[in-house]
Amino acid sequence: MPYENARVPQENVGVPAYGGYIFDLDGTLYLGEALIPGADETVAALRERGAQVMFVSNKPIATRRTYAEKLTRLGIPAEVEEVLTSPLALADYIAANHDAPHVLVIGEEPVIAELEAVGCQIVDEAAETDIVVISWDRQVTYDRLEEAFQALRQGAKFYVTNPDVTCPLETGEVSDAGAAMAYLQACSGRKPDHIAGKPYPALAHAAMQRMGVTPQQTIFTGDRLQTDLLCGKNAGCATAIVLTGVTTEADIAELPEDMRPDCVLKSIAELG
Repeated sequence: MPYENARVPQENVGVPAYGGYIFDLDGTLYLGEALIPGADETVAALRERGAQVMFVSNKPIATRRTYAEKLTRLGIPAEVEEVLTSPLALADYIAANHDAPHVLVIGEEPVIAELEAVGCQIVDEAAETDIVVISWDRQVTYDRLEEAFQALRQGAKFYVTNPDVTCPLETGEVSDAGAAMAYLQACSGRKPDHIAGKPYPALAHAAMQRMGVTPQQTIFTGDRLQTDLLCGKNAGCATAIVLTGVTTEADIAELPEDMRPDCVLKSIAELG
């Protein structure tokens, strides 16, 4: 198992040291186009002492290269292989459980590219479909949703990249993959067979697999209680919540004791 070769740093300054660090992006490392002060120094310090890092996002309409280039531009050098998105986590799951399946996709090019990379054959007809993949699709039509519905009625697997009903943008919230998921749940009477994105654990599991660390060697850091915190807890990781995004200390105080994060940080700068 790759976990066995993990290097675990021994330094313990403030927050205990871990071998693997999973980072949410917006609200944690940056806000829009502005780096959170100290985020670059924190990631550099973790790498310096031998820790592995992975950057994760539920957002399925941007490529891993886009995220890597943005992080690098903002001062955190990142390789494509260090970025993990919900479409890639879903592609991993499909590759592990299916052999070249026929997939009907409600989703955009970044989703299709990840699926094709693991041997999925993209189809348009319900009768040809083994798996329906639901994601965020800004060009979705009624006819396309109807084809997915018919495929589900005929027994196709029901997979989803991420369950977010909306996505916050600078201009306001817009509907996300979870809205299409809810539509198809309602008309098909079926729940998804697998959801890859936060708060479900698949994204964290895929990140740990790539870093070669166990949950006990890993901390998941993000700014959202309902996605980042729960994803880390569901995957068995330690968890840290930063207060630079949407979560406040008052929000954390309202949580049951067993659901609170292991660390609460004013910003990511305190992690390193």
